[in-house]
Amino acid sequence: MTLTRGERFIQSLRDERNVWIDGQRLDDVTAHPSFQGTLTTIKHLFDMLDDKQIQAQIGFRNAETGTYAHHAFLVPANREDLKRRRAAFSYWATETHGVMSRLSEFARSLVTGWYAARHEFTSLDPHFADKISRYYEQARDQDLFLTTALLDPQIDRTKSAGEHRNPDSVLRIVKETEEGVVVRGAKMIATAGPYAHDFLVYPYYRLKETEREYAHFLIVPANLPGLHIICRESFASLSGGDHPLSEKYDEMDAVLFFDDVLVPWEHVFLKGDIDGVWKLRMNRTAGALAFHQTVVRLLAKLEFVTGVSVAVAQSIGADSYQHVQEKLGELVIQVESIKGLLLASEIQSSRTDAGIELPSLGPIETARNLGAWYYPRALDILQLIGAGGFMQVPSKLEDLNGPLGDMMKTYYAGKQLDADHKVRLFKLAWDLVGSPLGSRHELYERFYAGDPVRTYANQYVNADKSELESRMRTFRQTHYGKEAESDESTIAGQQLSRTTL
Repeated sequence: MTLTRGERFIQSLRDERNVWIDGQRLDDVTAHPSFQGTLTTIKHLFDMLDDKQIQAQIGFRNAETGTYAHHAFLVPANREDLKRRRAAFSYWATETHGVMSRLSEFARSLVTGWYAARHEFTSLDPHFADKISRYYEQARDQDLFLTTALLDPQIDRTKSAGEHRNPDSVLRIVKETEEGVVVRGAKMIATAGPYAHDFLVYPYYRLKETEREYAHFLIVPANLPGLHIICRESFASLSGGDHPLSEKYDEMDAVLFFDDVLVPWEHVFLKGDIDGVWKLRMNRTAGALAFHQTVVRLLAKLEFVTGVSVAVAQSIGADSYQHVQEKLGELVIQVESIKGLLLASEIQSSRTDAGIELPSLGPIETARNLGAWYYPRALDILQLIGAGGFMQVPSKLEDLNGPLGDMMKTYYAGKQLDADHKVRLFKLAWDLVGSPLGSRHELYERFYAGDPVRTYANQYVNADKSELESRMRTFRQTHYGKEAESDESTIAGQQLSRTTL
């Protein structure tokens, strides 16, 4: 019997990985109720690449195997390829309403970017190009589900990696052997960790020169001995009608404990090179391809919240009030702004020396920074529109058919909506704004791209300000007859632009 692609994915997770939830180690992550809905969703998405009706919309034919690979693995040679990648990301994001942020396309895009830019790293490690090429092909051809684990545990945020009282607080290489490197410590947040095949692991922030044992780029298989995947509380619901998003889309977050884990040499791509690891972290090719995907997903999510908000307003007749129309207009502006920035990133794309077509990072960074504020504001608006109506829903959908069903069907009805559909709508909206899953997503959108203060500051620091400065010089020349000497603000801006926060 031939297994579907999704069935092979599910089967591949029965690999003796150490997944912990509620204080228990799971014998089979695929059998635990906390993961049933999410894995069913992922299986459905993976099976799309075998569906002749839609496979070409989300993937490309692998010339060697004859099968389709996801467009996250497509190295873009032109703007049409960027559109193909966007279409694939959009297809999956729309299927999941943007509420599954780590469906592997982000981490896959990072790997694709490093592969495309592999020769930039030859000077750092002569084996890098061969290793990343082999891994890229393996991930592409075997449908590997990848995720990242980049942050250090929040123990003492005033300390850098090497300043903690316990040196094992942050993941570090403690020994090298003929087989590979032994690492000890912890990493977070591994979203989708329990059902990922491999973790991309490297420092998110620049290390000091004295912290070389913490400088590494590893791709860590999830089933390595000594690696423990510690899950947060599950937000999955077993009652789909009452919590339709929580039933299908709770992508688990996890912390990784490395208890002297031996990582084979073929999965060790860089080590001990602080500048090299930072160069990999900041690589333009990998960053542009991966961040492009995050904006596609953000757009789908904002569109979904906007659709729910409009439906809620219409269901109770509130859409006729101008102050509600103003709020709904704000949501439309959010959607159109992110859509415009996404398209601008592709229209303003450029080609690298290696012939890779990359979306422009300026619009992408702007969209990501706006998203940290847009999404929480979108939830605020949905709360304001639904207001006390979120409390006016029965505990269970089946209550509508209970002893008080006739009265409920009268009092829970909407303007032009029967009680059943209105209750379902408000339960869906509550899953966005009031459930544990909804709260998790608000927190995620605020911080997944990094500290908003830092990311906003970085956008200013890294922006090309030459045109703005030129306009000021022209203004001075026009109005004062000569260029002002040593403008302190310009000098300060030039100095700041050469630094990295």
